[in-house]
Amino acid sequence: MASSVELGSQLERIVELLVKSGRYNSRSEVLREGVRIIHERETRLAALDASINRGLADAGAGRVHDLDAAAKRLDAKYAAAVKQQETR
Repeated sequence: MASSVELGSQLERIVELLVKSGRYNSRSEVLREGVRIIHERETRLAALDASINRGLADAGAGRVHDLDAAAKRLDAKYAAAVKQQETR
């Protein structure tokens, strides 16, 4: 399916420079790369939204940990890891 795209003068100049530099072989290649990058970003954002929603559901269901207790466990864990590295 062919597409006609109006990018505006600034984006057109960028596309032109990318092709002239040899980084891309054609205008279509630049646009495909742009769409691919947007798709990757949207996929990551959807995963982030899902993680946030799971966290909110866990909090709403009472599946939470006391911050001070969790911080103490993490401090102990990483202090032990540092100590182990120092003995190597």
